[in-house]
Formats: sequence, structure tokens, C-alpha cells
Amino acid sequence: MLRITDTLSIAEWELVESFTRSQGPGGQNVNKVETAVELRFEAERSPHLTPAVKARLKRLAGRRWTQDGAIVIRAEETRSQARNRDLARERLAELIRAALVAPKRRIATRPTLASQRRRVAAKVQRGEVKALRGKVEDDD
Repeated sequence: MLRITDTLSIAEWELVESFTRSQGPGGQNVNKVETAVELRFEAERSPHLTPAVKARLKRLAGRRWTQDGAIVIRAEETRSQARNRDLARERLAELIRAALVAPKRRIATRPTLASQRRRVAAKVQRGEVKALRGKVEDDD
């Protein structure tokens, strides 16, 4: 069971882990030991997440969200399979925690009269600067 918050936990059946060989240099260890972890979480079918959380999670996951509604997280930083497994699970937990926070709705406000006047004054001044950039005429 993956604990996200005090009230939310993800069941083990929702997580699928597969192990592969890591990419990049590393000599004989990389060629023979499957230390990279690919964690797959079936987010779309999860009964523990609300539709609003799933929508935010989809937006946050980006390319990690598959067509069938799963999140795929790959961890291959360390040479230890167990450590990579913990890293992948922690990344998933952080992603879900971020999706649990509902963004505050913006309250539309009108600009103050003083700020409107400052804006117009700045536009007038900028127009004057641009007007002075014309060709110089000879007064002879």
C-alpha cells in the first residue's frame, strides 16, 4: 500500500512494477543487472481518486499519462533496484499530492483610477518619444 496522505492510500493492485536494465554507461553492472524501475499506476480506474483530482493529475503528468489512463514513472538513477523502486513510488506520491491541491479561483478586480491614469500617461510619454524619432528637417 502506497501512503499519499493521512486519509488517502493507493492499493498495491493499482501499481504494476517492471524492472529493466538501466541506460547509459556503467560497465558490467549495467549489462547484467535489471535495476531500472518502471512504475505503472492505473489512475483512470482508481476508486481512491475523485474525477477532479484525476483531471488535475492528467494535466500534471503530461507525457507520463498514457492513452489508456495510466501514469508511467521510470526511475534509473541509482545502482540499487530497491532504491529506484522507492524513488519511483515517492515521485508518484508527490505527483498525486500536487493533484490533490485544488487551485484557488481568481477573483476579478477592476483597476484603480490612479493605475488607469498612470497607464495612459505612460502611453502618452512613450508616444512622444517615438514622435521625436522622425527625420530632422533643416531650418535654413
